[in-house]
Amino acid sequence: MRTHRRTHRRSVRVEYQLPDQATSAARARRVTSAFLARPRHRMAPVHAEQIDDATLIVSELVANATRHGHGGCRLRLRVTDEQVTVEVSDDSPARPRLRPPAAEAESGRGLAMVRCLAERFDVTPVTGGGKRVRAILAI
Repeated sequence: MRTHRRTHRRSVRVEYQLPDQATSAARARRVTSAFLARPRHRMAPVHAEQIDDATLIVSELVANATRHGHGGCRLRLRVTDEQVTVEVSDDSPARPRLRPPAAEAESGRGLAMVRCLAERFDVTPVTGGGKRVRAILAI
């Protein structure tokens, strides 16, 4: 007889609906920092450097979603003992594009920074339209 051992990972999740406004990225930074900095019972803390990285990622993904999407976006954060997951969903089916950085350009570097900071990065279509952009950071 073979037995299976289940491992239960502790996790904490939160979700925010953000309007299609330029101020949404700033709001997303604030709620992300507050959520990640709060102590969790029997879970490893998220250190300041990881909070800073996650906050930068959230800012870039929300700014892209509100700039290129339609009708705002949804921000989901999940913390386990091993990782922080950031997901931003919007209504636009257009995938984010990594552009070569130009020295004189005022934008276009955000997605490259996200990909450098994240252990894993992916974009998946959402049923009914739109996409989900996910970045995973190791703790």
